[in-house]
Amino acid sequence: MKLQRLIGLVAAASLGLELIAIPMQGWSVPVRQVAQANPIPAPLQRAYSLLGQGLVDQAIAEFERYLQRNPQSIEGRLGVAIAYRRAGRDADAFAAYEQVLARSPNNQLALLSLGFLGEFRPEWQQRGINALTTLLQLDPNNTEGRAQRGRLYFFQGRFSEAIADFAQVLATDPNPPTAVLITAAEVYTYGGAPQRGLDLFNQLRGRGLVLSPSATLGYATALRETGNVTAAIQVLETAVQRSPQLDSETIRLRSALASTYAANGQLQRAEAAIAPLRNRPDSRLDLARALNRMGELDSRYRAEAAALYRQVLMERPEIGIGVAREAADVLSTLPAERSFALQLYDELAQQSPNDRGLQTQRLVLATQLGLISRADLRQELRQTFPSLPDDPTQLQGIAQALIQLDPPDPQLLPLFQALLAADVNQPFLTFRVAQMLAQTGDFNGARATLSTYAATPQGERDRDTIILFLAGIDQQEGNLEAAAQRYESLLVGGISNPATIDGALRGLAGVRQRQGRIGEALAIYDQLVMRNPQDLDRQIGRAAIAYEAGVLSEGEAIALLNVWQQRPDSTVSPDVIALVGALPPDPQREALYRSLLDVQPDSVALQLRLAQVVAQRSPAEGEALLRQITARNPNDPGAYLVQAQVAQELGNLTLATESYETVLAQQPDNPDALSGLAGVRFQQRRLDEASRLYNRVLELNPQNQTARLALIELQAAQGRRMEALEQLRELQRQQAANGIFDPSLAERIQRIEEGFLQQRGFQPGWE
Repeated sequence: MKLQRLIGLVAAASLGLELIAIPMQGWSVPVRQVAQANPIPAPLQRAYSLLGQGLVDQAIAEFERYLQRNPQSIEGRLGVAIAYRRAGRDADAFAAYEQVLARSPNNQLALLSLGFLGEFRPEWQQRGINALTTLLQLDPNNTEGRAQRGRLYFFQGRFSEAIADFAQVLATDPNPPTAVLITAAEVYTYGGAPQRGLDLFNQLRGRGLVLSPSATLGYATALRETGNVTAAIQVLETAVQRSPQLDSETIRLRSALASTYAANGQLQRAEAAIAPLRNRPDSRLDLARALNRMGELDSRYRAEAAALYRQVLMERPEIGIGVAREAADVLSTLPAERSFALQLYDELAQQSPNDRGLQTQRLVLATQLGLISRADLRQELRQTFPSLPDDPTQLQGIAQALIQLDPPDPQLLPLFQALLAADVNQPFLTFRVAQMLAQTGDFNGARATLSTYAATPQGERDRDTIILFLAGIDQQEGNLEAAAQRYESLLVGGISNPATIDGALRGLAGVRQRQGRIGEALAIYDQLVMRNPQDLDRQIGRAAIAYEAGVLSEGEAIALLNVWQQRPDSTVSPDVIALVGALPPDPQREALYRSLLDVQPDSVALQLRLAQVVAQRSPAEGEALLRQITARNPNDPGAYLVQAQVAQELGNLTLATESYETVLAQQPDNPDALSGLAGVRFQQRRLDEASRLYNRVLELNPQNQTARLALIELQAAQGRRMEALEQLRELQRQQAANGIFDPSLAERIQRIEEGFLQQRGFQPGWE
């Protein structure tokens, strides 16, 4: 006996039993015989007759009496299972079919029925999948069973398996029943192939079908993910208007509408859409989904979404794999929630050990938590991906994980490019590739790749992020004023996204700092701190500039850095890197330099500090590192300044001169380069040239104490010792009047007096 599906009534006949099928999920099953023309016991015939007449309770009583006398009867147990199901006693029906399989493991009717019952309760899904897998081993062409297994995979969030099943179903029947087509469209839409999902939804609409609220959600998602956000909004707005009551379907529709508004940058409308969902236990999961999407515009929503996901996980321990993975994906974006998210990923990976998307998400999160280094991550990814999987769902998971690496790792560029070549539906991958090209100095390639991203629907909505990126390229190329204009255009353009505002302020502060306009840079950072006074990273960023401006001592700056290092949830931000790069090189911080460079390998400031401490123990190795840094960053004057200073300390005056002159070619009035080159000329005894350079420094900044003292030393070196002494004593008097005592001035005065006496043949008494 071979049955396609049992859904419906069973009637007794004198020569046998037949299934009278009632279509469900769109399948129309022909009448098939359950038993052949063998004699049927009268009590069993009576039970089936009662069931066929709709007298379900009487039929159940008759079946149960029969089974008490004949417990091994397969026909009796199938009948009572059907009757239980008709009576709404799903658990009893489930148990009855299990009893059939205990006696007849390959009974296809029981296997198929368990597969359909599997969707009624989350805890039955895996048993339903197992039953259908057995059925398909017995009957590989059972399209109904394959479609139902794909549906159960979909419920569990196992999109790769679901897509594989529906691909076979659609290949067998390109025009399947409506219910199957709806599920297939949803599976492809949510499984990383929204264009295929949209094609299937359009096939449904071509039948003149009015979509259910659930199908409407899938259709709107397919529209949104393929770039037609306006149409998605219209579809959802219409559906919400048709559903004034706040039932479970309307809750889901409102959540999707808010998410789509957020995707379109309409945050106020998104707020209005979810307002009725707040403070309702039955809407927590859908509210969390909407808030997470809104968090792309304002990160504060993500903390609220995370709290809701935690509530859902605590209150619903039977939650499906798909929702658990969704929660882990969201929680992993928040530093405070990452440890918990990693636990979720570990549990999920145990259930799906062959899912390389999950493996990648675990690796990336472990890297963000500092449990493995970026070097270890690269090695693990090379071992995991000698080649990419063919499964589009796994590819989507891999891409989704890798784009969380911020900043991205240029050494992973081939993997990102392979994902792009595989047509993964993750537009932000293109943006990350542009970032990596910029990190390697390929600015033209970065701009071209960025143009590709800008042409995508997501890129069109992400205009402000693109402007921030282009401004960063301008900075790297040394076009500081062009970068400043881009940042200022954002700040005066009425942007509302807090992350974009913060990015523009940070960028502008960095430009002003490089231009030597430290006061302006400090004022801009004061704005950043005021926007979020509790953010330690902002305080650290301000400290980096304040230290350079001389309004914060080295000890105070180091104390703030120590606070950051002692935090258990410390993450590496650009502000932390700026402070570590601003502080003088310290051999005790070499391990810190290396760990920070593991996170941001393109930080010139960190590279320079590491080269400086290396040079202290190995001058040749340090100098070689510096040459590599300047070769990679030919437009960064800071790199050449440090190279010049280290070369000067090592006595390589030729390299020091070349480096200082390179800076002055880019920035003719750079005071550090002018002072440094003046010092080199002083060492070379080219005193007139040194005097000219120091005087230029004083023209730019009359308060520059270093230049003033250097000019006094030059006077003494040129034989004008009395003038030098008088100027030093005058400077000493000025400081004393202000309550300042500088012991270095006394030492300079004593040194000149010694030379003055020795020049006249006197032996000072203190010798």
